[in-house]
Amino acid sequence: MSLSAHITQKLDDLRERHEELSAMLCDAEVMKDLERMKRLSREYSELDKVAQCFGNYQHVAAELDDALALTKDEDPEIRKLAEEEAESSRGRLEGLEGELENLLIPKDPTDAANTFLEVRAGTGGDEAALFAGDLFRMYNRYAERNGWKLEILSERPGEHGGYKEIICRIEGKDVYGRLKFESGAHRVQRVPETESQGRIHTSACTVAILPEVPEIEEVDINRQDLRIDTYRASGAGGQHVNKTDSAVRLTHIPSGIVVECQDERSQHKNRARAMSLLKARLLDRARAEQREERAQSRRDLVGSGDRSERIRTYNFPQARITDHRINLTLYKLSDVMEGDLDTFVVPLIQEHHTDQLAALGEEK
Repeated sequence: MSLSAHITQKLDDLRERHEELSAMLCDAEVMKDLERMKRLSREYSELDKVAQCFGNYQHVAAELDDALALTKDEDPEIRKLAEEEAESSRGRLEGLEGELENLLIPKDPTDAANTFLEVRAGTGGDEAALFAGDLFRMYNRYAERNGWKLEILSERPGEHGGYKEIICRIEGKDVYGRLKFESGAHRVQRVPETESQGRIHTSACTVAILPEVPEIEEVDINRQDLRIDTYRASGAGGQHVNKTDSAVRLTHIPSGIVVECQDERSQHKNRARAMSLLKARLLDRARAEQREERAQSRRDLVGSGDRSERIRTYNFPQARITDHRINLTLYKLSDVMEGDLDTFVVPLIQEHHTDQLAALGEEK
């Protein structure tokens, strides 16, 4: 077996968990708890393919061992058949190894998300803006090749063409998973049209790829997180003076938010209004945190836009394009600028998967 010992152990553990879940799902006590039943069924379904594939892998590995043992037989006919069987088993084993590795790679739930693409001109003045326009066109062509829908949300054109900034939304299958490694500084080296001496200028643009996440529409409040106090509402006196503890104060312990309501004479109505206000405040806070998280993600993704910070360099005089993260250089710049971006997207994804498998194999 060529799978590492750590990965093999992990597969053994997953198969044992799969068997354990199978038994639990037949347990009468588990079946009474609908929520637990759903959770365990979901986990069982996720592990089912891994368990089946690993079972097939072990079966083929055993067949290979048997065939190899027969290659030492005294009968030349048996040796020949055994060698053919061994070769067939090796091929099937190799295919199953690749399938297992793909199944073990942790799935990023945001890979299937629609995506916001932001391109901004960095250092380089007009030339940076022109290059931002070229990059946007490249991504637009790539979206067309994949059958994605691209919608421009905002744009700030450059004074002599291109864009100082352009933001769009891309909708389609696995958009974020294909584009997420495009975030960062992109550097261009070329002779501007306005350069009379023919000197090569270096400019930079930043690209941010942000997954579209659902807006927070509701917040759940755990009753155990609430402290509810009632007190007598204050008033001006007279016949309507409140003689009962109808006013309500709600304290949300995790956030420290306190709301009060004493407008209604009914404690029930005051509590409902206070709860509504508390939910509104918690929702506002959650949305503010979400906005800040997006802003921080954008800052982390693009860097400062300086020439020295770059993930990829586009050298037009030599028709050369280099991705510095995987040390890949190709002399097909025009094809890439026309949307043939998979020449870099696929190796980047493969490198990421290799890193994930390596990390998985090092786990103790």
